[in-house]
Amino acid sequence: MDGSVRKRGNKWYYAFEGAKMNGKRMRYERVGGNTKAEALRALRKALDEFENSGDVLDMSNISVHDYFWYWFDHYVMKELKYNTQENYRMVIRLHILPYIGKYKLKAIQPAAIQKVIDNNYDKGLSKKTLTIIRSVLNGGFRKAVYPFQLIKNDPTRFLVMPKYDERNKKTKEDLKIITLKEFKKLTDHVKPHHPFFLPMMIAFNTGLRKSEVVALTWDNINFDEQTLTVDKIIVMQGKEWKYGTPKTQSSYRTIDIGDNLLNLLRNQKKKQLENRMKYGQYYTKNNFVCTKENGTLFTPNSIKHYSRKISQETGIKFTFHSFRHTHATLLLENGAIDKAIQERLGHSRISTTMDTYSHLTKKTKKETVNIFEKLLNE
Repeated sequence: MDGSVRKRGNKWYYAFEGAKMNGKRMRYERVGGNTKAEALRALRKALDEFENSGDVLDMSNISVHDYFWYWFDHYVMKELKYNTQENYRMVIRLHILPYIGKYKLKAIQPAAIQKVIDNNYDKGLSKKTLTIIRSVLNGGFRKAVYPFQLIKNDPTRFLVMPKYDERNKKTKEDLKIITLKEFKKLTDHVKPHHPFFLPMMIAFNTGLRKSEVVALTWDNINFDEQTLTVDKIIVMQGKEWKYGTPKTQSSYRTIDIGDNLLNLLRNQKKKQLENRMKYGQYYTKNNFVCTKENGTLFTPNSIKHYSRKISQETGIKFTFHSFRHTHATLLLENGAIDKAIQERLGHSRISTTMDTYSHLTKKTKKETVNIFEKLLNE
């Protein structure tokens, strides 16, 4: 059974003819997505369901292109988080299929897989991006071996990753880490009533990520125990902001917070009650900590907008993530234990913490050699 796709307005549609009913031809046309590729995938899925009543397709001669979208629909979309789904979608479309999509899955060779890595490396992609590409390749082909049983061996097991020059690690300038003097300038510029003020103070005092800050609800703040709990994030799904799960299992965490931040949070809760009385029926009722004056959520997009605007106004080069990097660096430079910083930031591995920050702290390096010199001189 054949089908077709076409564009109408801003959408792509797919169409096919089904079995005759009462002697009449039955033609079905549905919205397939925003792109031709999405419409083609929707068409394949519809034909599969129509012809096989939901049974698995005969994929003995399936192409790598079709297989990866099949894997995406049947595994990635069901098992992985929304942000990961979107990252994998982009990687498949831009960095994998242009190189090996045309091959038959059962005929793919390790050399062709290696070219995916090599060609993307030659394009200047970062080590992090290349590692994600490898993860997508590994995940897709492993499932092709089992449980799909479409190929006998995983062709990615021979992959060789290129070596990056580790000497060119990021500097404080690359991470846009700010000084305490610069932070003081920001707090002088951004007044406490500004909706950006509290998110900025939370991030600087805790090292939380942007999506974690805006997702905080009042049940995450324990004023008696002086703790803050991260148990969700805010993500964009379609055109709506929704709750999502934290980045990794280690991102679920409860951390101690100090009196300065606790006082700001108490003031925010009081102010929200006052604004609720002020706006009456026009106040948006929710349990979020970081809100605008009328109660609406202060979204990640708002944070991005104000970060750029305030950076231009003050001349301080920073992003919202600068507060996380600065928090970690200040702790390291002032003697905090590595493991404690790892847990505070929600990193899965301590190597992530140390690889990101340890080479930035000249003060720590100097203190280390001074300790050894003192031992020799005693």
